[in-house]
Amino acid sequence: MTVKLDKKIVRYKVITPEAKAEAQQAAAQDKLDRAVQKMDENVDRPETLHGTTYKIKTPLTDHALYITINDIVLNPGTNHEQRRPFEVFINSKNMDHFQWVVALTRVLSAVFRKGGDCTFLVEEMKAVFDPKGGYFKKGGKFMPSLVAEIGDCLETHMKSIGLIEDPEITDHQRKIMDEKRAQFEAKTAAPTADANPYPAGAQLCNKCMTKAMIMMDGCMTCLNCGESKCG
Repeated sequence: MTVKLDKKIVRYKVITPEAKAEAQQAAAQDKLDRAVQKMDENVDRPETLHGTTYKIKTPLTDHALYITINDIVLNPGTNHEQRRPFEVFINSKNMDHFQWVVALTRVLSAVFRKGGDCTFLVEEMKAVFDPKGGYFKKGGKFMPSLVAEIGDCLETHMKSIGLIEDPEITDHQRKIMDEKRAQFEAKTAAPTADANPYPAGAQLCNKCMTKAMIMMDGCMTCLNCGESKCG
């Protein structure tokens, strides 16, 4: 069959077997990506969800808060299996905070179902300060407000399902921190038998909000997260 070319040829491309194989692989990958289910507002709620309940007991209230976070499993049984938070419920005998607790649970659940990166909620909630002042929870960690502790609980849950990863502290750094901690405890009075496992006299770390900041080699360093004023 004869084809008449009435236009000038400006470029051409020879399809090699390698290029053809790459194109087929790219097409297969694109088809796989389209088949992978991602979290968005169109995902229907299954009849059953896996949930985890956390208990929060603050020194400011007589009754504890129970936070239940239900997760949805996307693409189960495949290499793209992922667990994402789907909804949250907060329950307590104390009805003083009922209105804002209900509002908070609805907003959090809506953000979860919207899809995308929802880890920003942790930092936003932990940055909420109570004008009446915060409190120290068990372990010496400072909570600036009840909302901040709910955010800390949410962070713990996201770490457990793999959405947030802890910054790694190398074995060498951990060894140095342990040595400096022993030296600090030897120079100061013996630590009191309270809830804080860190040396007595340790200051509050502004990064991890734990009373674990001590003077090491002329520099304030946190024994919990490794934060150092000297960089």
